[in-house]
Amino acid sequence: MSAPFGRRSSVLLSRRVVGRYVVLGTADELAVAEPGQFYMLAAAERWGGGEGERPFLGRAVSVMRVGDRGLLEFLLEDVGPGTKRLCELEVGEGLILVGPFGHGFSVPEEPDTLLVGGGIGIAPLVAVQEAWGGRALLGFRDAGHAAGAGLFSEPTVATDDGSIGHHGAVTELLDRELAARPRPVYACGPPAMLAAVNERVRRHGVPSELALEAPMACGFGACYGCVVATVDGYRRVCVDGPVFNGAVLA
Repeated sequence: MSAPFGRRSSVLLSRRVVGRYVVLGTADELAVAEPGQFYMLAAAERWGGGEGERPFLGRAVSVMRVGDRGLLEFLLEDVGPGTKRLCELEVGEGLILVGPFGHGFSVPEEPDTLLVGGGIGIAPLVAVQEAWGGRALLGFRDAGHAAGAGLFSEPTVATDDGSIGHHGAVTELLDRELAARPRPVYACGPPAMLAAVNERVRRHGVPSELALEAPMACGFGACYGCVVATVDGYRRVCVDGPVFNGAVLA
């Protein structure tokens, strides 16, 4: 769904810690987000100042869950001044919403789609699995991050340090699944992981949709700060994506 015009004030309704991540819950009664879409989020207070006078710009955050009456959940990790401030929010504090933005995942043609997620990129795949099903293959750095797998139904997990699940990359799990039975792949995660996923789906000749991560200043196509190379030239992740057919990525 396209975003209503302008910024909107909301209130944080819930907050919980999931391993290294924080899940924030709020409500947006003016829009219904689709799996794969995102919002630009900012805290209503203590934003635009403080140490180093940062942050100023909202942060692009994928929608993790959509509930009744506009309820939304977002998955965040404290990795910088913007996400730190958002992770510090407590229930009842103000939150500024802009969105939802971008093109989300399409409805899969079969329920057994493979969902491949890495790190914070698991967030939109939670929404995909809850809406349409799918088998989740998830990769994390360590056990603390792997707690995010608990947001899924019956996931298969890989960790870089071998503390939980398969010791290695999530693409090794994908190799096994595609060798056993090729089927469509939906994926989201860091660029290196997505490049490896795309190489494998092309080799196996299966369709894929990849949700790209990119730094964004506006979220609606004005700044051209999130361009990505495709076979048809450069495209903006915020308005032409964030979900792209894997076949069009250069």
